[in-house]
Amino acid sequence: MDGPRGLRVTAEDFGLRGPRGWAFRGVGLDAEPGSLIAIAGPSGSGRTCLLLALTGRMKPTEGHTTVGPFRLPKQMAAVRRISALAHVPGVTDLDPALTVGEHLRERALLQRRFGGSVRGLLRPRSERAAEARLRIDAALSAAGLDREALPKGSRTAVRDLERVEALRLSVALALIGRPRLLGVDDTDLKLSEPERAEVWALLRSLTEAGTTVLAVCREAPEDAVAVSAGSADEPTHEEAEEDVEEDKEAADALAEAGRA
Repeated sequence: MDGPRGLRVTAEDFGLRGPRGWAFRGVGLDAEPGSLIAIAGPSGSGRTCLLLALTGRMKPTEGHTTVGPFRLPKQMAAVRRISALAHVPGVTDLDPALTVGEHLRERALLQRRFGGSVRGLLRPRSERAAEARLRIDAALSAAGLDREALPKGSRTAVRDLERVEALRLSVALALIGRPRLLGVDDTDLKLSEPERAEVWALLRSLTEAGTTVLAVCREAPEDAVAVSAGSADEPTHEEAEEDVEEDKEAADALAEAGRA
């Protein structure tokens, strides 16, 4: 898949304060276009909030941040238009009852309806269908998900996918919109060492194709631009538990915006 040109991401003293205190604070970052950016740290350290803030889904409280030519928080809507999310609990959840094919068709339809131009909607149905097939095939190829290798092909239900297959599907759905910035949450959650290596190889391939990738993880690989959401102070056990709940609440509140 020929990816779009990635975006440079910078941040200085970036912070977000929520009802229970600071989700993250004092974050600094300078990553070139097409970088693999690892948001590293333990669960409950504000990693998901930082991911959502850098992709324009949560409004920061302090600091200066740019995503390509856009500044946050003034141009959050513009950042949302050129970014996408994958594998974010409460925001991009896959429906276990739907099949792989149904998810792909639904996302292609939403992209055509809300992500395309009015002129594009007026094209003949055959042209729109051909464009949707091309986008789906390119996204699946980039995400490394072979439908023919699945137990029932495109008719395989999400509940029957392996963990890495489900993550690849979520990435493919995000790539249908051809984002210049891709945010992926929980890249190493409950994965074995070989599976983690497989996921990092996938994300590196996306950056090589031109997309800037933000990836939430517990431990950053050596070749990534590493940033920590908990750079200000290490949270206590109680604060960490509160941050986990805050992340979940924020994700739930932003579910509809994240799907758009």
